[in-house]
Amino acid sequence: MDYKVESLKLHKKLGGKIEMRSRVSINSTDDLSIVYSPGVSEPCLEIERDPNLSYVYTRRHNTVAVITDGSAVLGLGNIGPLASMPVMEGKAALFKLLADVDTIPLCLKSQDTDEIVNTIYNLSDSFGGINLEDIAAPRCFEIEKQLKERCDIPIFHDDQHGTAIVVLAALINALKVVNKKPESVKVVINGIGAAGTAIAEFLIEFGIKDLILCDKHGILSSDDDTLSPSHQKMAKKTNQNNIKGNLSKAMENADVFIGVSVPNCVTEADIKNMQKDAIVLPLANPKPEIDYHRAKHAGAKVVGTGLSNFPNQINNLLAFPGIFRGTLDARASEINREMMIAASEAIANSIPEAKITEAYIIPNPLDRSVHARVASAVKQKAIETGVSKNGSIKAAVDSE
Repeated sequence: MDYKVESLKLHKKLGGKIEMRSRVSINSTDDLSIVYSPGVSEPCLEIERDPNLSYVYTRRHNTVAVITDGSAVLGLGNIGPLASMPVMEGKAALFKLLADVDTIPLCLKSQDTDEIVNTIYNLSDSFGGINLEDIAAPRCFEIEKQLKERCDIPIFHDDQHGTAIVVLAALINALKVVNKKPESVKVVINGIGAAGTAIAEFLIEFGIKDLILCDKHGILSSDDDTLSPSHQKMAKKTNQNNIKGNLSKAMENADVFIGVSVPNCVTEADIKNMQKDAIVLPLANPKPEIDYHRAKHAGAKVVGTGLSNFPNQINNLLAFPGIFRGTLDARASEINREMMIAASEAIANSIPEAKITEAYIIPNPLDRSVHARVASAVKQKAIETGVSKNGSIKAAVDSE
């Protein structure tokens, strides 16, 4: 099947993948008076009295905005906001299908940090959470940071944290296959943009001690004054032996390679220079850093890509529906690191240990039971870490 041709046909036929539906029937003047004027004034006044009641009297409690500026659309780059709408609609459809989360795609006609932040902040009272999508680094870091400071709803940049959550889940199970411990392996990440930075942060928290980061100029080291501020920050947390050189140098004797960079930058020789039973996760889309078959031929034990036509697809789809379902159910004020790590563990644990193999380290993203497990784990961790606001909403309702 030619997916590009079939996709064009489907999109033309449908004229969009999502639509708005009413949850109420309006068949009489009484119905109209209750749903709209004059009856609707009462929930309006109740929300004016206590904004928490917006989660009771409106669909806000189940609604997320997927927002992009179109500057880093997966596999396509900076194609702009209008051209990114099919991706955002697709994500909205998956939110609903897998976690029953209502989602509004918004493509902002600006790539200015302050304008994006102000726009999203001014819209934030309409939603229970914000999913930032396909916004280029390093601008995405500042946008997320400012929104978390200003908004009282969860802000989640999926390209950073969604990717990191699923990569960590895959690594948890891959390490079981090769019988290695997190604290004893050397990990190399190539591509230190939004996803690479988040993955690095997650792996450090997970217990990875020997971590080498590379960008297009080579290995990041803390004594390199030419690094950007975000790269300098990561360099200080990694490469403890201050190794210099290119990606091939970094991969010597590595146990794990993770790529979120560009196609075909890894050779079979690089894989052969890794440790025995290497784990290789080349995630560049649509063409990975090294082809699946070439990586296996070179001796990699476990290989996972971002592609669906090979085993072990590392797909953000495993994370974001359940993350937001659990967050909304907990009425959490934020999605903290503990909640995200809980999501990784829930994804990994969705495969019984006896069934984990080199070709099966990550579950099927269309398995709804996985999303239910993620949602449950995230909700529980939100409660445990004190960011759930369910109590305040219950109190507001009880006070009526």
